[in-house]
Amino acid sequence: MRRNLDVVILSDVHLGTHGCKAQELLAYLQSINPRKIILNGDIIDIWNFKKSYFPESHLQVISYLLNLSEQGIPIIYITGNHDELLRKFKTMSFGNVLLTDKYMLKQADKIAWIFHGDVFDASIQHSKWVAKLGGWGYDRLIQINHIINLGLEFLGKEKYSLSKKIKNSVKKAVKHINDFEQTAAELAIENQYDYVICGHIHQPQLRKVKTEKGSCIYMNSGDWIENLSALEFHNNQWTIFYFEDHKKELMQNLEEVEFNYSLDELIISILDNK
Repeated sequence: MRRNLDVVILSDVHLGTHGCKAQELLAYLQSINPRKIILNGDIIDIWNFKKSYFPESHLQVISYLLNLSEQGIPIIYITGNHDELLRKFKTMSFGNVLLTDKYMLKQADKIAWIFHGDVFDASIQHSKWVAKLGGWGYDRLIQINHIINLGLEFLGKEKYSLSKKIKNSVKKAVKHINDFEQTAAELAIENQYDYVICGHIHQPQLRKVKTEKGSCIYMNSGDWIENLSALEFHNNQWTIFYFEDHKKELMQNLEEVEFNYSLDELIISILDNK
């Protein structure tokens, strides 16, 4: 039975790269019945896009999301740095899909300020080539990590995350994450928002931040490369969903999505419905 949700937020899926866990994401999407879906940036990785690598499972995710929008479920696509080419369209709607660079979500008397978060990243704002090089290196690290984990699984041992180990052991990386979260929360408090929701740093989080000017809840939906996480809102409560905690059940219930488009045809069909 599908779980009913008011809102689900996903970010940093990176469709079109080797690191994306598209099948797992599809299994998750098939397990829920959301009233609204918010895609908070870096859903399609245009930075690393290659027509030679866009597996059917990645196309199935896009097809499934479009099918949901055709069924009347609003989908908010917030642009990030890896899909920044879409920002030239600014705010645009096609069908039940809204393309924008930020979004205000109102639930009862609470307001959530939602944006990707790359605006806080100096390496992207001032040295884009450095950021792209870093993104390429991260993708290679994920590929190497995948091979290592296949070996560990074969030996009956637990999986290991190289990138998490590096992030947690490098003080500068830890400080960057803390600064990112604090900056987002402080801006939200100054603007009197109840929640601020980001992606970008691939770190799932849900915590209260207090300053002299007030307080707010900072949240981050994580990613679908390592953490395989999402933010869910239901019964007036936000929670973080971790796919790994439900992997066996969800993968057993995974259904193939019929997809009869080529990548070119998909792009044309989206533009025709603009």
